[in-house]
Amino acid sequence: MYAVRRWVVRHSRGFEIIYNAFEPVITRLDPLWRRVGYARAERPVAKVEKAIKGFLFDCKMCGQCALSSTGMSCPMNCPKTLRNGPCGGVRANGHCEVKPEMKCVWAEAWAGSQHMKSGRKIHVVQKPVDNRFRDTSSWLRVVRQIAEKRAAQGEQK
Repeated sequence: MYAVRRWVVRHSRGFEIIYNAFEPVITRLDPLWRRVGYARAERPVAKVEKAIKGFLFDCKMCGQCALSSTGMSCPMNCPKTLRNGPCGGVRANGHCEVKPEMKCVWAEAWAGSQHMKSGRKIHVVQKPVDNRFRDTSSWLRVVRQIAEKRAAQGEQK
């Protein structure tokens, strides 16, 4: 997993392009998710999401994905689960103080963000992880948020 995760970060621009194409597609499926029921769709969608993101990003399924803001490096892979940057213990060679054989997740995130068009999003402070969403689909959460935002904008017009 570690080698794949590092490869993905080195190719973060390509994965940003893929995600930017994927998000509108899954968002357009909102009527289907509503008809099926978000609660009923949760388990199968989360399973698919875990398989894909687990392989590519070593995803921990926190349910609040920040990959597009962190250079395609999952901050939940940090042994200290730091969500907004490295701790004070990053070694001189850029490796983790807790797992010296591993490159710091945040050193990776910074490098990955430099390849992305939206790389400036690494400066956005992430909310703390809400553990109620652990093992749930962040994809469905994004779809719901976008659908709710569109509905609210439609009501304002």
